[in-house]
Amino acid sequence: MKVGTAYVALGANLGDARAAVEAAMAAIAGLPGTELRARSSLYRTAPLDAGGPDYVNAVVELHTTLQPLELLHRLQAIEQLHGRERSVRNAPRTLDLDLLLWDERVMQTVELTLPHPRLHLRAFVLLPLSEIAPALSLPGLGPLGHWLEQAGDQRIEKLAT
Repeated sequence: MKVGTAYVALGANLGDARAAVEAAMAAIAGLPGTELRARSSLYRTAPLDAGGPDYVNAVVELHTTLQPLELLHRLQAIEQLHGRERSVRNAPRTLDLDLLLWDERVMQTVELTLPHPRLHLRAFVLLPLSEIAPALSLPGLGPLGHWLEQAGDQRIEKLAT
């Protein structure tokens, strides 16, 4: 079974957001055929294109035998365990898990687009991703650092450990 490197963004802004993100990291680490290789610091960010409280965000790197759609479904199951509701786009949420990348895979289906279609526009993804994979090049988009500079006007702060 092929092992792939996947990156997953985590975010929450309802309830105890920090605890939800930490619990989700533990749940992701427990997925079958999956090893949590790196985790970023936690960051506080303002909602983008939405209202509501600030988010707690992070990114993790996985080595996994789960193929992209299976990994996505498992991530969605973790969201459901945390009470995720999909009411309206960009609504506040108890937990949001986005599959950003799976190796160099480029795909677009009804369920999943890789790389994640907006990852290069969001400091709350780019900064934690650059913390754990600074030399990463985004498939079809180029160096991560270039996109991080473009998102420099978005408010983001590293949380104390």
